[in-house]
Amino acid sequence: MSKNTAPIEKENNLGTSIVLFLVIIVLFLGAIYSLSFLTLDNPWPMAVCLGLFALAFWIPQTILGRSDSAGEN
Repeated sequence: MSKNTAPIEKENNLGTSIVLFLVIIVLFLGAIYSLSFLTLDNPWPMAVCLGLFALAFWIPQTILGRSDSAGEN
């Protein structure tokens, strides 16, 4: 008889989760802070804002993966 074993789940420990959270929050707050330099003559702060904002959402969703995928294989 063969055992039906569940796949190994990748979960971060508390320290790693806190560090990842802080990195993502710094990216997000940096995006908001860059808007304080935005003027009609200088569009670069908006470009920086969009880049940091995109990274703040792209990194957790693609690189770090999902932690709520219970029951999915």
